[in-house]
Amino acid sequence: MLIQTPAEGLYDELFDKDNRVRPQCRMLENWLLNSNEELIAEKRREADVLFQRLGITFNVYGEDKGADRLIPFDLIPRVISASDWHTLQTGLRQRVQALNRFLHDIYHDYDIVKAGVISAEQVFANPQYQPGMQNLKLPRNLYCHIAGIDLIRHSDGDFYVLEDNLRCPSGVSYMLENRRMMMRLFPELFTHSAVAPVEHYPNLLGETLRAASLKPDPTVVVLTPGRFNSAYFEHAFLARQMGVELVEGADLFVAQNRVYMKTTVGPQQVDVIYRRLDDDFLDPLAGNPDSMLGVAGLYAAYRTGNVVLTNAMGTGVADDKSIYPYVPDMIRFYLDEEPILKNVPTWQCRKPTDLQYVLDHLPELVVKEAQGAGGYGMLIGPKASKQELATFRSLLKARPQDYIAQPTLSLSTCPTFVDEGVAPRHLDLRPFVLSGKKIQMVPGGLTRVALEEGSLVVNSSQGGGTKDTWVLEDDRC
Repeated sequence: MLIQTPAEGLYDELFDKDNRVRPQCRMLENWLLNSNEELIAEKRREADVLFQRLGITFNVYGEDKGADRLIPFDLIPRVISASDWHTLQTGLRQRVQALNRFLHDIYHDYDIVKAGVISAEQVFANPQYQPGMQNLKLPRNLYCHIAGIDLIRHSDGDFYVLEDNLRCPSGVSYMLENRRMMMRLFPELFTHSAVAPVEHYPNLLGETLRAASLKPDPTVVVLTPGRFNSAYFEHAFLARQMGVELVEGADLFVAQNRVYMKTTVGPQQVDVIYRRLDDDFLDPLAGNPDSMLGVAGLYAAYRTGNVVLTNAMGTGVADDKSIYPYVPDMIRFYLDEEPILKNVPTWQCRKPTDLQYVLDHLPELVVKEAQGAGGYGMLIGPKASKQELATFRSLLKARPQDYIAQPTLSLSTCPTFVDEGVAPRHLDLRPFVLSGKKIQMVPGGLTRVALEEGSLVVNSSQGGGTKDTWVLEDDRC
């Protein structure tokens, strides 16, 4: 099978700059060169049928309810060397530790604000800041138990953090199912490759959730908004894998500041809620009064310390894109260390000088909403039309504090099965970091790939797909 070589100036996960196969990917190249196109096409169809049968789908907001989509799954894995993973793992632990320290600080002593590292306005006027969390003591001072950190590899070969997802990070179920699918379709590949396992993630997640409570044997549930949520498959999948109950708001009630689950044998007290809905919908008495998704009285039970929410309320401050530029400073401030992982250079449009630069260079930049997610509400300058550029100029001038801008980075590419054969496509990586008694993660993460030629948007809601992520145990493939 013919493999298209990558464009010059980009980092490719398979080929180096001289178009030689990277040492850890020699087995992968051999597999591709000796693969039968008809067999691969058959395997792709089989994967689609299996994903559909297993219900591995997602919904796109704005589409008809019940309009489930399959996330396109690419059969060519993305390979990460053991040495690269060691660097990533160390850097991710450092970053999440600093973010948890920051969250505890801004709800207690405000040292980072007092020191002038970040302004009081950016913290306390942030829409995600929860004043009710002030001085609330949480077990182990942990706010973010589950984090999804988005990384890209630039043309210089280094990994950069693109954004931090600390509220309700999703996608881990696709990481797990992608691995299961590859092992089912191509078991022979794993007999010749030292690929680190990921299937123990549900065990680590369960361990992390139980550690969130100080009780010896806490009752844990997964709280979902319901089956029309875009990540409902994942909610059900993780609850099943951990052996805990999947509940909706109507399945819970609060009495005497304690949360109970309705069961066939009577009420059962709940100690830890892995919530997969946003702060404002958790409790209609404390947030959105029209919310039918949460539990009346939950916030009071939480503040009393009778139930633990993972992640904690108010964590959204730390994954706001206007806070993102300060994470390296957080690492220096709280840990007295230099950041291991790089940030992408970022212009904060709330600053007049930054705004002027962005307006002057708009066709060259990527502009994002500070509160945006899922690839929505963003502008990719080099690919934007004149009308799109004009629209964003107006938005930036009207509400500059709602936007940040970054250079258009050269996301690395990886061979991908497309209609024309095997061609390079851009991708990113979302490892999942668990914070409990210790910080843990499985080797790998969710690799998302842009399936259109030249596209930099990898989100499934915008037409992206996924790949299995192979972290090698000994740098041989």
